[in-house]
Amino acid sequence: MLRVSKLTDYGTVIMAHLARHPGQQYAAAEVAGALGVSLPTVSKVLKKLTRGGLLCATRGAKGGYSLSRPAAAISLTQIIDAMEGPIGLTECGAIPGLCAQEPDCALRVNWRRVSRLVLKALDGVTLADMVAPRLQSVRLALSRPVSTAR
Repeated sequence: MLRVSKLTDYGTVIMAHLARHPGQQYAAAEVAGALGVSLPTVSKVLKKLTRGGLLCATRGAKGGYSLSRPAAAISLTQIIDAMEGPIGLTECGAIPGLCAQEPDCALRVNWRRVSRLVLKALDGVTLADMVAPRLQSVRLALSRPVSTAR
């Protein structure tokens, strides 16, 4: 099963919360209280998203966190990448050289192709799309129907 980690899920929820109030800064404690997530978890996620260039952090009494750019300019790929690192369905699909079988693997090329399609689909969904009342016209990269043949 393909699944993002719980921290990445929290990262998306936190980013969506900030996107609903563009230009406003939030302290970590405010975000934690608003979302019902523990402060240590929120702090950890906010730091990762800031290191990933998705958030701006301002210190001081009037400081806090805000989006580094408009929600429409932040893709799900960027959020996942900031939280988990490069996206790939297999080790060799994300970072070449991690698998001893890589040089002789007959499936590597196809797994990389599948990874690119998933990546392209995630690139087609922005943070603005995620905060919309209903995800409507997301232009998924998959231009052909999925085969149901097995």
